[in-house]
Amino acid sequence: MKILLATFWIIPHVGGVWNYMSQLKKVLESLGHEVDILGYGEGNKYVYIVNEFRKVERSLLLPLVNDKLNVQLEPENYADPVVKHCETERHVYELGASYLGLEKYDVIHTQDVISTVCLNRVKPIGPTLVATLHGCVAHEMRLQTNSSPTSYMCKAYFDELEHVGATSATFTIVANEWLKNILTDEFHVPNEQIKILNYGYDTANFLKKIKEKPFIQLQHPVERPVDKKTILYTGRLVELKGVHHLISSLSHLKKIRSDWVCWIVGEGEKRAELQVQSKALGVENDIFFLGKREDIPKILSNTDIFVLPSLIENQSLSVIEAQITGKAVIVSDAGGLPEMVEHGVTGLISPVGDVMSLCNNLESLIKNESYRQELGSNAKKWGMVHWSLEAGVKKVVEVYELALSIKGGVGNSEN
Repeated sequence: MKILLATFWIIPHVGGVWNYMSQLKKVLESLGHEVDILGYGEGNKYVYIVNEFRKVERSLLLPLVNDKLNVQLEPENYADPVVKHCETERHVYELGASYLGLEKYDVIHTQDVISTVCLNRVKPIGPTLVATLHGCVAHEMRLQTNSSPTSYMCKAYFDELEHVGATSATFTIVANEWLKNILTDEFHVPNEQIKILNYGYDTANFLKKIKEKPFIQLQHPVERPVDKKTILYTGRLVELKGVHHLISSLSHLKKIRSDWVCWIVGEGEKRAELQVQSKALGVENDIFFLGKREDIPKILSNTDIFVLPSLIENQSLSVIEAQITGKAVIVSDAGGLPEMVEHGVTGLISPVGDVMSLCNNLESLIKNESYRQELGSNAKKWGMVHWSLEAGVKKVVEVYELALSIKGGVGNSEN
């Protein structure tokens, strides 16, 4: 098969979607398929086929898009700046994808509702469309724009995008029951259209990196203190990840005990604000903001507890990495996280935003080494089986083949 993996977001980027696409491409190619990746380039300056670096510059597309939008849309449709921005960007994306050409593919596999809406509008008759949704964009936008004076307009816009995107493909793949229930109950996606498949993960390659010595040491290694337990968060520093709740919990934890440090790995718009918060709460000497790191496997192997306090979450790759490294995990009960962690067996779960519950869970793992090791060992045993990449990709290929059989078979290639 000739397959196009497509996302609306800038790629490459730090985050689970790019990691998933990269691993999926690698395994699909090992099975004999031809795979391209489509997305936005740095700063949304161009739309491109990543592996071939064939691109169409935004500067060439934008005048055509603006002319089209000025004719088609009433001024009130631009009242919300988020809606205006998204509407412009998705039309640029559509036009760029059209210029790059979609005719040769058997399967177009989109990775979000916006790229699904876009490519369904412009794809030729030949390719079949399959979508994987890595979260609910409509719910995320509600949280991010709730205080906006035009939030009602933004909500209506992204709710419609969610419905159209989730119903446009032959099959829509999700990672868990949580997202399936949202799509069927709230956005009226037919139950038979949805396939539940976990992502799969290249566990062997991740664990191999723990032992590898880098050819060139690009970053100074992080040394853990010998007399303290190490708590780790990795991910984007944005509101939805709930890092501010972690910092609040740590301020309470410090009143109970001081035999810990916390490493926060990642970048994002909230970094400066989070650093101010840690100073205001008196934990600036206990929390270390390490920025973007290229040695996550080694850092994770040198920690004791992994924490993900998200406000909304689908299926976190950082939790998968912590599990297969054998670490005790604490997560919030947001989204699909309770389907990844069994409380008291493979980790601990705190209610979203409950800083005292998170504090208590942290303290219980710091003071009880045997319990912490038991949870980590259970997590690794479960994770090494459940997150098999080969099994995950096999199920994706089965969805491709089923979608093609419904459409009438593979017509564009002999693979």
